[in-house]
Amino acid sequence: MDRRWPFVLFMIVLIALHLFMRVGLGMEFWAPDLLTIGLLLAARRMPAGMAAGLGLLLGLIRDSVNISTFGSDMVVMTIMGYLGSRSRDYFVGDSFFFLAIYLFLGKWLHDALYFVVGRAIGTRDAVSSLLVEAPIAAAYSTLAGLIAYSAYRAFARER
Repeated sequence: MDRRWPFVLFMIVLIALHLFMRVGLGMEFWAPDLLTIGLLLAARRMPAGMAAGLGLLLGLIRDSVNISTFGSDMVVMTIMGYLGSRSRDYFVGDSFFFLAIYLFLGKWLHDALYFVVGRAIGTRDAVSSLLVEAPIAAAYSTLAGLIAYSAYRAFARER
């Protein structure tokens, strides 16, 4: 079997779990951000253009649920996909520690960019949003991403 199909299946499962928890179960902010985590994981395996396209698609999926800031997450996820793909050129490694830092910083950057692009600057406290809420959400999503990626590696017999 081709090596990319288990990862494609993993991405589909992450997207389905994200939508199931956020929309189906109504968990909203209590659910980890599996779309951003999935994008960050996939971007390291893809060329920059394809990763940006995947970010655009995942941003469209997220924006279709939240119509009040439609388009903001498409822009942010496109940037995140591109940057995630380019990070492969600067940071070589696939250790558990590196992956944890990569996912944490990527999710935190996503939240910071979304705060700026989503025009939430005048409506919310920047310090509270960026220095308290965003790191907590990043740590929570990173933990969920590490668990999911570890399960994927065990299932796909990847090292």
